[in-house]
Amino acid sequence: MIKFSLICENDHDFDGWFSSSEDFEKQQKKALVQCPFCDSAKVEKSLMAPSVSTSRKKEARSESLAMAAMDAKSQELMAEMRKIRDKVLANSEDVGEKFPEEARKIHYGESDPKGIYGQANVEEVKELLDEGIAVAPIPALPDDAN
Repeated sequence: MIKFSLICENDHDFDGWFSSSEDFEKQQKKALVQCPFCDSAKVEKSLMAPSVSTSRKKEARSESLAMAAMDAKSQELMAEMRKIRDKVLANSEDVGEKFPEEARKIHYGESDPKGIYGQANVEEVKELLDEGIAVAPIPALPDDAN
């Protein structure tokens, strides 16, 4: 097996294992090699330097690269989650602690349909769900507290 350092058209770096250089080229031509971050099939080998190190250093480097890739992917996912949450908040009304009451009014046709958000405890959420009222939490994201 050969490990290649790869890069996609969007400059995402990642590694791939292939049985040979020819195997990589065959898969690349069939668009089977895709970026794990953006799914781009426009992937090429990037420059590689030979790695001469002990097995302990190789394990540490491998773990470090995996964490860096995960951090980059996590950051992308957090940014997308933040966009979705911000859109929901921008197009909904904050009804605060009256959330269960307002959700029921909308569900039973006593109020005009509209997007709302607010607070509810676990018992109130269970009751709303039992009544067939769809509710979902708005996630607090890591840097929201900063």
